[in-house]
Amino acid sequence: MKTFLDCIPCFLRQALEAARMATDDESIHKQILRDVLILTTNMDLHQSPPAMARRIHQCIRELLENADLYRNLKQRHNQLALRLYDELESKIRNSANPLQTAVRLAIAGNIIDLGVKSSISDRDISKTIQKSLTEPFNHAMVEQLRIDADNARDILYLADNAGEIVFDRLLIEQLPTEKITVVVKGSPIINDATMEDARAAGLTEIVNVIDNGSDAPGTILEICSDEFLSRFRQADLIIAKGQGNYETLSNIEKNIYFILKAKCPVIASDLGCPVGQMVLIKKVTKQQHAAGQEIKL
Repeated sequence: MKTFLDCIPCFLRQALEAARMATDDESIHKQILRDVLILTTNMDLHQSPPAMARRIHQCIRELLENADLYRNLKQRHNQLALRLYDELESKIRNSANPLQTAVRLAIAGNIIDLGVKSSISDRDISKTIQKSLTEPFNHAMVEQLRIDADNARDILYLADNAGEIVFDRLLIEQLPTEKITVVVKGSPIINDATMEDARAAGLTEIVNVIDNGSDAPGTILEICSDEFLSRFRQADLIIAKGQGNYETLSNIEKNIYFILKAKCPVIASDLGCPVGQMVLIKKVTKQQHAAGQEIKL
């Protein structure tokens, strides 16, 4: 997915929010905005939004000399989600359709996205959970996911954010875990989940977890590690969580389910849905890729 002009104000907002979160020094706020404005002036709009976001946050980290600006917030969101885990797991277990309930809750967890909104309250999360359980949803697509997961040999689950990764665990536990490898980011970027967050969520105890070797807030294949790319090619089913993964993988020919909440007008427009809608869609691969041939990077 390319970058749209409407993404540029979002980049500036994100940069300023990150700067203000890190320091009260207005001179640093101004310097960060100046640097980001220069970056956006020279950006390639044919690249995905996460490609630009990666460069912006690299700039911010270097200027602030802080390798993981969002670490405390990520830990807080992990702890909040873990406090909810037993209650949500009970809802799934007692549901008439546990997989569908788990998908709904996984999408609810996608609200924990500090790239879209700098502050997520406990109340925001609670309201989103309640709404996710009652909103209209594509039941047929959930059943197709069930069938495809049962028939797959090798499933990659591309995680999105910290905190949200606990909601992902609820869904993963409804799928054939012996086939699943969860993928997190190789190093910190915004509030995206890393191996530290996967451990905190308890995922390393139930499935294999690897990182993609990248610090992009999505999955930009060109800059991922060789190990991850080998696993990506090998997998016959990909489950990709969140907007960043949709932005970076929606043009890739591979069997991919995208699971997200459409939180911004650009994404909603690309998906052809209203802002705020829960999304579970399957991208159908071309026949030659279904036969296991190498993907184009």
